[in-house]
Amino acid sequence: MNSQDQSVESTDGTRLVVRRLGVGDPVVLVHGSGGGLHSWATVAEHLAHEYEVWLPARRGYGPSDVPVGTKSFRDETADLIAVVEAARQPSGRPVHLVGASYGATLALHTAVADPHDVRSLAVFEPPLFAAGAEIVPLLDRYRAAFERDDAAAMAAALHDVTRVPAEIVAALAVSAGDRVPDPVESRRAAIGWLHDLEALAQDSTDITRWSSIAVPTLLLAGADTWEPMPTTMNALATTIPAARHVVWPGQSHFVTMTAPALVADALRQFFAEAPPA
Repeated sequence: MNSQDQSVESTDGTRLVVRRLGVGDPVVLVHGSGGGLHSWATVAEHLAHEYEVWLPARRGYGPSDVPVGTKSFRDETADLIAVVEAARQPSGRPVHLVGASYGATLALHTAVADPHDVRSLAVFEPPLFAAGAEIVPLLDRYRAAFERDDAAAMAAALHDVTRVPAEIVAALAVSAGDRVPDPVESRRAAIGWLHDLEALAQDSTDITRWSSIAVPTLLLAGADTWEPMPTTMNALATTIPAARHVVWPGQSHFVTMTAPALVADALRQFFAEAPPA
């Protein structure tokens, strides 16, 4: 399906590039760390026959702007509010807001800060455990590795942030085989990760702050995702009133890539059951 890219300007002037495809009620899909315009592409293709899908590249991730200075969730919440407002304008209908991983944490922040234009909220495995003071030394390690362009050291720091088990790291390395990452794409993702870690280091692990979310909420998780994600998701499910919690057997934190049709079907059903706009 044909898509078009456009720019949305945040309150501080940061230019955000958004890919837009499909026709129907608006859906905004927010990517996680290391992602970009491509992250939700396959899921978006499944949804675009019934919905107008908006795929923003978050600040720090090209082709959106990479502002100088330290990033915070306050910055990105303002960004996402601007995107949500832009997505609402063509039809006048409120937006189905969806986030994965770091993008899910950002979607939670946005639903608390300004739920006016949010019709529903769906979040897939936000890393709410990876925040605050314990992230600071990992940010420092990552920044030092980034500055000397040490890909292995950057990856090691990120694995300590995400707590991916060693056996999964090894399996991913085997599956990659002899493929050499595109250096431009790798650097773009590395810059984005640096900014995301800055925001996480300033954030809180307090899950109770999400209890004020009142929009219809869907919590999505893979049964095979490693701890502490399952414990975190269970805690979030008890914190947000009336949230629906779906756990997919045989899936993990990579489900948007490994089973996009499954994700799209769950979202489509959830959107259909949301109150009328």
